[in-house]
Amino acid sequence: MFKSEAAGKAFEIEFGKQISEGKINQQDFAWDILKTGPSSYNILRNNRSFNVIVESFDPESNLFQLKVNGKLIAVKTLDRMQILLQSMGLDATVGRKLNEIKAPMPGLVVRITIEEGSQVKKGDSLLVLEAMKMENVIKAPGDAVIGKIKVNAGQAVEKNQLLISFV
Repeated sequence: MFKSEAAGKAFEIEFGKQISEGKINQQDFAWDILKTGPSSYNILRNNRSFNVIVESFDPESNLFQLKVNGKLIAVKTLDRMQILLQSMGLDATVGRKLNEIKAPMPGLVVRITIEEGSQVKKGDSLLVLEAMKMENVIKAPGDAVIGKIKVNAGQAVEKNQLLISFV
């Protein structure tokens, strides 16, 4: 699944078994797509032809600059992993202050590896959450100072429950 935004409109895209079919905002779609160059494509949908050139892609902001039939369009797109990170409060948008981390799934807090007031660096282990008999290490998405730890080791948590807040 992908979430995209272009020209002020939001789209949720789910591809089928092939990239030529799927759903856009819960509506079935089908198209024929042909790669015509290193960064250009021809798309045929509903008897209309679209020439698409990928002008640029910025991986930091997930922003594509596309030229569709000669018109420049900016498209911001998030993939399944980025959507999950965003739902956990872990999306690392440039310039955004890190405020909190939420549970990505229901589970059991096995251990907490930090203390309130401690400084953490991106990638440092914060806590271990057991879900479906698997231990998931929740790591710091960026440099921060731990404010409040809202859970204890041995505590069961629900999806999106606040785990840690930052100063």
